[in-house]
Amino acid sequence: MEDWGLRQAAATDVEAVAELRALVLRADLERLGRYDAQRVRQRLRDGFDPAHTWVIETGGAFAGCVALRPAGDCHWLEHFYLAPDRQGGGIGSAVLRELLERCDRAATVVRLNVLRGSPARRLYERHGFTMRTEDPVDVFMTREPSRPNPAPRCRSGRT
Repeated sequence: MEDWGLRQAAATDVEAVAELRALVLRADLERLGRYDAQRVRQRLRDGFDPAHTWVIETGGAFAGCVALRPAGDCHWLEHFYLAPDRQGGGIGSAVLRELLERCDRAATVVRLNVLRGSPARRLYERHGFTMRTEDPVDVFMTREPSRPNPAPRCRSGRT
């Protein structure tokens, strides 16, 4: 797996993220009859919050992004996009694992939605997400926090 890192997003990252979103979602949105080149970018711009977004970098260059937005009793995993030439090498799994570990430490439920038929759903299922509901476009998934195994009980050595 290629070295990767996360950095806090800045407002100036919005256009790079919007372009990546349009590229990554295009095939799934076209399959669902929902692709609109301007709308796919504008929806990202309208919901972009650098305070809860990280840029994924490989070799110091932009490779993707992910957001983890607090919302009441849970966090929403959003805008998780990885450049196509970076997919399939374990970076997405590593990023997701790191974010989920943070949520596990805080005992926080994580929710997300993924487009119906998207191969990304398998990634989320491998990391413990389960389908809650779906509509003609989206599948809504939830992951409960992992509970650490209780410490082994000490034995007194008596029989």
